[in-house]
Amino acid sequence: MDTRVCVAIIGCGRIAQNAHLPALTLMEDVRIKYVCDIIPEKAEAAVKKYDNVEIAITDYKVALADPEVDAVFVLTPNYAHYTVTMDSLRAGKHVMCEKPITVNYPLSVEMAEEARKQGKLLSIGVCNRYNRSVELLEEMNRKGEFGNIYHVYCSFRACRSIPGLGGDFTNKAQSGGGVLIDWGIHFLDLILYVLGGAKPKNVTCDAYCEMAKDMKSYKYKSMWAEDTKNVENGVNDVDDFVSGYIRTDKASISFNGAWAENIDEGNGMYIDFLGDKKGARLTYGGQFTVFDGQTLERIRTEHEIPGQHAAEDRGFIDAVRTGAKDRNYIDNILESMKLLDALYASSEAKKEVVL
Repeated sequence: MDTRVCVAIIGCGRIAQNAHLPALTLMEDVRIKYVCDIIPEKAEAAVKKYDNVEIAITDYKVALADPEVDAVFVLTPNYAHYTVTMDSLRAGKHVMCEKPITVNYPLSVEMAEEARKQGKLLSIGVCNRYNRSVELLEEMNRKGEFGNIYHVYCSFRACRSIPGLGGDFTNKAQSGGGVLIDWGIHFLDLILYVLGGAKPKNVTCDAYCEMAKDMKSYKYKSMWAEDTKNVENGVNDVDDFVSGYIRTDKASISFNGAWAENIDEGNGMYIDFLGDKKGARLTYGGQFTVFDGQTLERIRTEHEIPGQHAAEDRGFIDAVRTGAKDRNYIDNILESMKLLDALYASSEAKKEVVL
């Protein structure tokens, strides 16, 4: 009898190729029976690349109809998260869905309700919760080492790097938003997690779409998903810069985020946790430095940071086996999605929004 967890991968784009497939193919207790993509060559390439990936399909409902499939990884563009996840849950499958949950908060709530109704796991790919540095910061805060964390500042800024300009990334109907929903969800969810599940109370935000109004003349230093760009006939109606302020029940948060800006002054990806005993600056994805207010000592951490997507996938597979909810279970992530909706609403209304 095969005791492996049998999974299907729906969507064979970058996040599948660069993160989830490399991780899952190394897990001996996982069977990858299906890989699916509407572009058949993408699914077929995964079968050719990995010996233990079995069947390439273009219709994900083939996998949903297979009783052997225990769980589905939804790795599609944002707009498809809702439909594919809801179909998978109703087919009796556990689901790991990449971030964001979907394009807005109300649909995210529907997904959470369906998971509860079906009695299935629905986890969301906010992988930073499995980053070792984030785990250590959360533990330090839980133990009171920072004292009272009263404010957090975060920066997720890059110079001239709008992804796939004119494609799905920059089409609000497809993506739900720009840099805030793409990068901001990672940073803000990370902060709420380290703070111990902080709940936002009121927010103010300004979002701008300034850097590529004329897509054909836009000059860039780098562009991921460049093969999906469509500057001739595409749409760019999402935020490339955001700035905001959040009050929570635990600390205030301020942030600046940019896919693209005319500033190129080194690392713009970091988070500052300001406590009355200690403070810490986390380099996003890397190490952090602690400053002790009592000894005036500055300590740079040096620890192993295993692949967070692999750790995240391991957590999900273990949860499927045990029935326990992992730290990325949707009920733990809804507050982050609610926050994103409020920030966008504040920007559109040009006023503070109370949650």
